Amino acid sequence: MIIVTGGAGFIGSAFVWKLNQEGIDDIVIVDRLGTKNKWKNLVNRQFAEFIHKDDFLPLICDDRVPFEVTAVIHMGACSSTTERNADYLWQNNYAYTRTLATWAIKHGLRFIYASSAATYGDGSQGFSDDHGKIPSLKPINMYGYSKQAFDLWALKNSLEGKIAGIKFFNVFGPNEYHKEDMTSVIFKAFHQIKETGKVRLFKSYKPEFSDGGQLRDFVYVKDCINTVWWLLQHPDINGIFNLGTGKARSWNDLINAVFAALGQKPDIEYIEMPEELRNQYQYFTEAKMDKL
Repeated sequence: MIIVTGGAGFIGSAFVWKLNQEGIDDIVIVDRLGTKNKWKNLVNRQFAEFIHKDDFLPLICDDRVPFEVTAVIHMGACSSTTERNADYLWQNNYAYTRTLATWAIKHGLRFIYASSAATYGDGSQGFSDDHGKIPSLKPINMYGYSKQAFDLWALKNSLEGKIAGIKFFNVFGPNEYHKEDMTSVIFKAFHQIKETGKVRLFKSYKPEFSDGGQLRDFVYVKDCINTVWWLLQHPDINGIFNLGTGKARSWNDLINAVFAALGQKPDIEYIEMPEELRNQYQYFTEAKMDKL
C-alpha cells in the first residue's frame, strides 16, 4: 500500500490521480474532509481505504497499521499562511510529520513530504535549497516556520539521505476550490473575471515593486506530481529540494494571461492589503532549481 496523507486535498488528490494513471490503486488516503466540498476530490479516484488523520496517528504510534506499506507520500498539512493558532500549526505540520517520518524510517519505507517556499520568508537569505543554507532561513509567518522546523529536524538528525522533502513554490491547477482564501491567484482571477469582469490585486507597499509587480514562481500541479512520482521511482534520490519553474512572473503578467485566455480585455483594480498581512507577505519568490 502507498499511504497518501492529504490525499483529498489539492496536491494530494492530484497525486492519487497520478497513481491511478500508473495503474496503482493500492492506496490508503489519510485526511479529514470537514464540512466543505473537499470530498469531491475523491470522486473518480480509486483507492483501497480512507482513514481520518486523527485515527491514523494512534495506529502508527502503537505500530498497529493493519496493512503492508511500501511508501508514505506526506502531502497533508494546514496550508494557511494566515492561520494564527500556532499550537495547531506546530502539532499538525511539525509534530505529525515528525511522528510519521520516524515511523516510516523505522520500517524502511520511502518517505516523501511537502515542505514549502514559505520557509524562505522575505527572500533576504536567497532561495537556495542547499542543505547548509537552510538553517539561516527566516520564515515570516507561523506556517512557514512550522515547515522550516521539520526541515531543520530532518537535517539535525541526519535524515537528508533517507527522505525526500519538496519545497513547493506557488502551485496552481485543478481541485483547489476547497482552499478558500488559500486558492491560487489564477483560480481567484478566473472566477473574478467570470463574475465581475475584473480582477482585484493587492497594492504594493514596497517602492521597488509597482502595484501588481510583485513576483512569484508559479508551478503547475501536474508538474509537481510528476516530480513526486519520479522521486517515488528513485528511492536513492534524497534530500530537500525546491520545486518551481525557476522563473518568477509578476501578478500583472499572470493576470493578463488569464484575461487573454478568456478572450477579455484586462481590467485590474489594486486594493489595500489588510495590515495584518503586510509584514508576512512575500514580494518575490524564485526557486533555484540546480539541485533537482
